[in-house]
Amino acid sequence: MKRSILTAVVFVIAAVMVCLGACDDGGLKLALCYQQTDEVIKTFDVEEGSTFSVEFIHSVNKSPVKDVFVIRNGKIYADKTIYSAFGAGVQTEVEEGQTLTYDENNNMVVSGFDIEFPKVKCIVGTVSDHILEIGEESISLTELCGKNAKVYFELR
Repeated sequence: MKRSILTAVVFVIAAVMVCLGACDDGGLKLALCYQQTDEVIKTFDVEEGSTFSVEFIHSVNKSPVKDVFVIRNGKIYADKTIYSAFGAGVQTEVEEGQTLTYDENNNMVVSGFDIEFPKVKCIVGTVSDHILEIGEESISLTELCGKNAKVYFELR
């Protein structure tokens, strides 16, 4: 009798642990939120070393700019920025610790940033879209959040 009670208790404990694991995997989530209300629009599973980017058409020089971020030590860091044309509002000088290279499409790639972002803020374009790339997904922020939406990304 004691053995069957002990066995039942072990099974109940195991079931609770499995349920808790299924309900909260303890992993990091990248949350996309509205700035004014902090309402979560969508979350994405991320892990150490994950990257995500936001690409948009620059309002002044009308060429694509992609800002790439990496998850490092449980925080968001600027990783690199990729653009094809110089103009007002884009980096024209490489700072100490940064490098300028060119990708296979002859875009300029500035890397070597070591800037932590507790929140990555942006305003979704009204003329052109902002595109979130995370994992294998490419997501229109206009479709997800609406034009001119003030949003931010943060880890949770």
